[in-house]
Amino acid sequence: MLDVIIDALIDSVKLLPFLFITYLIMEYIEHKTSEKARDTIKKSGKFGPLIGSVLGAFPQCGFSVAATNLYAARVITLGTLISVYLSTSDEMIPIFISEGASIATLFKILGIKVLIGMIAGFIIDFVLRIRKKDNEEERIIDLCEKEHCHCDHGIFKSALKHTVNIFLFVLIITFIINTIIHFVGEDTIEGFVQSNPVLGPVLGGIIGLIPNCASSVILTQLYLENVIPAATMISGLLVGAGVGLIVLFKMNKGIKQNLKITGLLYAIGVVSGIIIQLTGLQF
Repeated sequence: MLDVIIDALIDSVKLLPFLFITYLIMEYIEHKTSEKARDTIKKSGKFGPLIGSVLGAFPQCGFSVAATNLYAARVITLGTLISVYLSTSDEMIPIFISEGASIATLFKILGIKVLIGMIAGFIIDFVLRIRKKDNEEERIIDLCEKEHCHCDHGIFKSALKHTVNIFLFVLIITFIINTIIHFVGEDTIEGFVQSNPVLGPVLGGIIGLIPNCASSVILTQLYLENVIPAATMISGLLVGAGVGLIVLFKMNKGIKQNLKITGLLYAIGVVSGIIIQLTGLQF
């Protein structure tokens, strides 16, 4: 157990400088582009899923929250909202970079998420237009999202705060993963996942429903530790929408509708993961 603790600590400490630099760059980009991104998605119209899936891939603070608020006010369509949720990557990008993982693999995963988000978004909007369920009366709501975002304190302080939070979380997750591997055995875990190709994405999707950065951290770390395959990670990352789902239940009226949206998001993520697993796509 001492080796497990030491390994977890060493692995996590090595991430610190890379995490901070990555978050500093991300904070700078966000401060320069967040308003433009929101304005762009507002004006996207029928091309909402295309714009939403592309913008959602950029790890901006609270972007899923912004999209949720816009949907609650009926400024954007359900397809656009789902496309943002599916492409949102949360903490995957900084962890991939800080771990020194393959950049090519990172872009492949992001590309898959954007493509799935785009296709799903267009299909959802098409179906809703046919069923004429997207003609609800628009309502403009005074929506405040600042409480969900820590981007108002300057990029240095925000980057430092985010780095510390994620470092502590990664340390805990790494310790848990190392402990499980130590007692269960990596071969046993890999054998179980490989012999249950459908179960992996199902469980990945459940982890993705965790409404904060925890899901993306857990899934990415498990993937980088070779505990789960890419398909399981992607299914969870597709379902994971950060705190967007929390804001959805708070701001959007109708709990049944919110549950249906959550179920739809989960189904798309899991089915996509199963297809990737069965087709044997490599990342």
